[in-house]
Amino acid sequence: MRKSTLLLAGSLALAGAMRGTFAAEPPAPCAPLPTPEQLAWQRDELSLFVHFTVNAFTDREWGDGTEDPAIFNPTQLDCEQWARVAKDAGFKLVILTTKHHDGFCLFPSDYTDHDIASAAWKDGQGDLVREFVDACRKHGLKVGFYLSPWDRHEPKYADNAAYDEHFRNQLTELLTRYGAISEVWFDGAGGEGHVYDWQSYYALIRKLQPKALIAICGPDIRWVGNEDGFAREDESSVQMRDGQEIWYPAECDVSIRPGWFWHKQQDDQVKSLEHLLDIYYRSVGRNSGLLLNVPPNDKGLFGELDIQRLKEWRAALDRTFATDFAAGKSAVASNVRGGDDAFGPAQALDGDIDTYWATDDEARTASLEVDFGAPATFNVSRVQEFIPLGERVRGYTIEVWQDGAWKEIVKGTTVGHKKLERFPDVTAQKVRLTITDSRACPLIAGFGVHYASR
Repeated sequence: MRKSTLLLAGSLALAGAMRGTFAAEPPAPCAPLPTPEQLAWQRDELSLFVHFTVNAFTDREWGDGTEDPAIFNPTQLDCEQWARVAKDAGFKLVILTTKHHDGFCLFPSDYTDHDIASAAWKDGQGDLVREFVDACRKHGLKVGFYLSPWDRHEPKYADNAAYDEHFRNQLTELLTRYGAISEVWFDGAGGEGHVYDWQSYYALIRKLQPKALIAICGPDIRWVGNEDGFAREDESSVQMRDGQEIWYPAECDVSIRPGWFWHKQQDDQVKSLEHLLDIYYRSVGRNSGLLLNVPPNDKGLFGELDIQRLKEWRAALDRTFATDFAAGKSAVASNVRGGDDAFGPAQALDGDIDTYWATDDEARTASLEVDFGAPATFNVSRVQEFIPLGERVRGYTIEVWQDGAWKEIVKGTTVGHKKLERFPDVTAQKVRLTITDSRACPLIAGFGVHYASR
């Protein structure tokens, strides 16, 4: 049986298992589909990036590889502080720069002396990657590694084949010493004329960590195209590669500060709460993952303003989404799959993204109307698809009932895992979601409206 057929069959079985016994048959998958690991990554939504290397001691963004490893000495290093901050702010995965372009490794490597074993920190007896991994696991966080393909210190870099072997050796160290790794993150930086053997890197990762996602310069997660943290309004996980549709979700990377690494002069330049909230709505709220960088300082700690801003950000999001005026309310739909309550509109309002409102196969447009029972004021909408069976919606509107007529407040295209829209305060007792275009019968796992205080 072909791999694609197996994937479709598995997704259908998953849908059935989630529901148990029901009268109507579940919808057929609408390929392409996410792998289990891609699905989990999209539902996690938030990842934290930790950029740390000798740059914290040289006040540089890109080191050149000539730095003395002995300068690396974060005397108050506390990876548990990083993990606690990440956990409290709602992040699910933390990615560490185990080696940046300067070539300095935060782990003891058998293939270079430009590493933590040559640092003043712990007299060369430490392993920062080990402390990072242990802290993340203690606090229930997934672990990811960034290993820069560009190495401005390694002499072998001038020889493509020799360096590819060197790089694979260091990848092997990272992927065999520290247990299960959820993500391997590559960027495309490099010296002029150097060509990386990406396929050999991917093959090694699949062999050593078959469940790890390979991001950005990789086949599983793609770069959104900027470092501002902003996805496109119509960001879709369905992309074309070599003339074939594939599942290839977007990630938005951005730093909480102007730089990716810590610089003392930027201690008062942490992004404002309003800016961070805008990033959230334009990344997670546009069917993308958010990778937010927080750089430790030269002591090995996150800055106090960075921590305070993350607390404010988490609190603001919690206030907004703690109340959903549509949750559990009376709802009717223009079409329900087989007339079966297991696929009825209530399934989109129950707070469970593994249940969904579905229509009959032939329906490509449909509407869901919710009555709150009393007027409510809101300014944020949320729509979510059941993406284990594919991304379907290509057009939708949201309307409110005012003065005896429906008034449109949102007009959108792609939904995917999550689509959030902000608009001026509106007060109404009824709201209607209408799917205006869909690749297959729409499956809506979540629909709600919320209020974000200004």
